[in-house]
Amino acid sequence: MQPEPMRDIAHLGHVEILTPKFDESRKFFIDVMGMTQSGEKGDSVFLRGWDDYERYSLKLTASKTSGMAHCAFRTRSPQALERRAAALKGSGFDVGWSDGDLGHGKTFVCKDPDGHTVELYYDTEWYQPPPDKTPALKNQAQRYPARGCWVRR
Repeated sequence: MQPEPMRDIAHLGHVEILTPKFDESRKFFIDVMGMTQSGEKGDSVFLRGWDDYERYSLKLTASKTSGMAHCAFRTRSPQALERRAAALKGSGFDVGWSDGDLGHGKTFVCKDPDGHTVELYYDTEWYQPPPDKTPALKNQAQRYPARGCWVRR
């Protein structure tokens, strides 16, 4: 008999994409895809889809090459994060703990078999819309942007 699955991972939190065409990519994700910029740090901008409750779902970073820098999964609880980190430690894929990035806290970092960076985190910053994007309905994170395809999580 197989043990019950853990279900410690809640959802895909965000992805960091590297781009040598930073300005064009930023314009594409904002104007064509309808995402909203929610932050900026160094060579990166943080973008979010419409009605996304977390601060961002896409981190776009200027780079000499294109590709995925990392993907991050949010766990269901702080205890779930500790369980997943414990399960990964000693697997040969673990890297260790980091302080996290803009909008989320303590993070466990590992590499997949192809060498892609995968992050696990729990603490997250909830999106707070500016006054001009405050929704009329309390069950939405922001007002409808009415541009592009307004992607959602």
